[in-house]
Amino acid sequence: MSEVRLSVEPRTEFGKGAARRTRRAGKIPAVLYGHGTDPRHLALPAIEFARVIRENGSNAVLTLDVESNTELALTKTITVHPLKNYIEHVDLLVVKRGEKVTVDVHVVVTGDAAPGTLVHQDMDAVSVEVEALHIPEQVEVSVEGLEAGSQITAGQLTLPAGAELLTDPEALVVAVAEPQAEAPEEEAAAGEAEGESEAAAE
Repeated sequence: MSEVRLSVEPRTEFGKGAARRTRRAGKIPAVLYGHGTDPRHLALPAIEFARVIRENGSNAVLTLDVESNTELALTKTITVHPLKNYIEHVDLLVVKRGEKVTVDVHVVVTGDAAPGTLVHQDMDAVSVEVEALHIPEQVEVSVEGLEAGSQITAGQLTLPAGAELLTDPEALVVAVAEPQAEAPEEEAAAGEAEGESEAAAE
């Protein structure tokens, strides 16, 4: 994943009122921390940051321009308003070039399993340790042609070079199964309900 440059401003006001004023000004309150430094309060440009996340994912690595200084940072936590769906706050983690970080990477299922089967994805993301500037946007797993009963575990995923799996390698990621037949008692209940509705209609 490539790094993205973003111009940010320091924040000198704190609290809920200050955060609301920051958001009204088209910016997002953020905190930058890590590597033994004191937490720094920043204001991110809302539109630009949202575009970065949309195009690069939640593991985006940012080059922050702060008052003529630059910092390399990993997007750690994004807090979104539960109802209005705007970004309320962002936590950023200072990283260094060549440093390895721990992140969750989304798992994307590709391909079509054998006809008449169902694909169940048990795990949406896996945890990996990887160099900060080489975080994969996603990990793909193909189910092309797999028959019912096939399973793919975390340890069978193909990770990019240099990435180490931290998730239990035996953890189930994808399973291919036969469609479940309707239980006999459910069929009987459905038939009785249908008969009752027909009788009521008469």
